[in-house]
Amino acid sequence: GIASVVAGHPLDTVKTRMQAGKGYGNTLQCVLTVYRNESLAGFFKGMSFPLASIGIYSSVVFGVFSNTQRLLSQLRHGDPAAPSLSDMTLASIVAGVISVGIGTPVELVKIRLQMQTQPYTKANVKLKSTVPGSPVYRGPIHCLRTILQKEGIAGVYRGNVAMLLRDVPGYCAYFIPYAMFCDWITPDGSISPNPFSIWVAGGVAGAVSWAVCTPMDVVKSRLQADGVYLNQYKGILDCMLQSYQNEGLKVFCRGLMVNTMRGFPSSAAMFLGYELCLKAMKRCQTETNP
Repeated sequence: GIASVVAGHPLDTVKTRMQAGKGYGNTLQCVLTVYRNESLAGFFKGMSFPLASIGIYSSVVFGVFSNTQRLLSQLRHGDPAAPSLSDMTLASIVAGVISVGIGTPVELVKIRLQMQTQPYTKANVKLKSTVPGSPVYRGPIHCLRTILQKEGIAGVYRGNVAMLLRDVPGYCAYFIPYAMFCDWITPDGSISPNPFSIWVAGGVAGAVSWAVCTPMDVVKSRLQADGVYLNQYKGILDCMLQSYQNEGLKVFCRGLMVNTMRGFPSSAAMFLGYELCLKAMKRCQTETNP
C-alpha cells in the first residue's frame, strides 16, 4: 500500500486538481501550473494521511477479496484454489463495498488538502476562506477535526455513494484483469508468476480499472472538494447534472489520461509489494513451523 501511494500520489494531485479545480486546461498545463506556483512539494500535498492509513485500507481490500473468493470457490467447487470468473466478480464487488467505509474519510481529507493551493501560514490565513485555494487546514488531523466539528459524521462520509459507484466496478476491473494477465504472462510450467509478470499485470489492471471508473471519480472528487469554500452541490445527481450542463459530456472524462498513467505505476507497485510480502511471510512461516 505504501509503495502504491509513493508511486502514484504526485499524479493523483494533478488528477484531483483537473477534476475538481478550474483553469488548468490539459494535463501538461496543470503539471506546469502546480510546479510554478507550489514547486515539487505541491505534488505531495495530502499524502501523509493516505500514507498512514493505506496499510489498513489495502489489507482490508485484499484480505476481503482473497477470503471471499476462497470461500465462494470452496462452497461452489469444493476447491478453494480454483476460483471461477463469477467468484472473482462477486469477491471484487464485496471488496468494493467494504472499502468505502474506510476509504471515504481518507479520500476526503486527501482531496481537501490537495485543493489548497496556498500554504497554511499566518499571512495566508487572513485571506477570505471563500477564495478557492486559500488555506483552511493545517494538516490531515486538523482537516479531519474541522470536518467533524462543522459537518459531523455525515461530512466525513461526503461522497460515499459516488465512491461506492466508483469502487464496485473499479475493483471488478482491477482484480479480474490482474488475474487474467498474470495467467497469460506466466510461462507454462511455472507454479507462480515471476516478479516481472506481477508488475506488468498489476500495472495493466490499474490502468484498466482507472479508465473504467474515471467518470464517477470526477463526481466523487467534486463532491468531496465542495463545501470548503462554497456549497455548490446538493448531492450526487445534482453534481452530475450541474457538471454536464456547464461543461458537457466531456467533463466525465476529465483526468482520464492522468488517471490511466497513474494507475500503471501505482498498481504495479501495489501488486508487486503485496505478492512479494505474501511470499516472504509464507516462507517465514514454513521455516518457523517446518
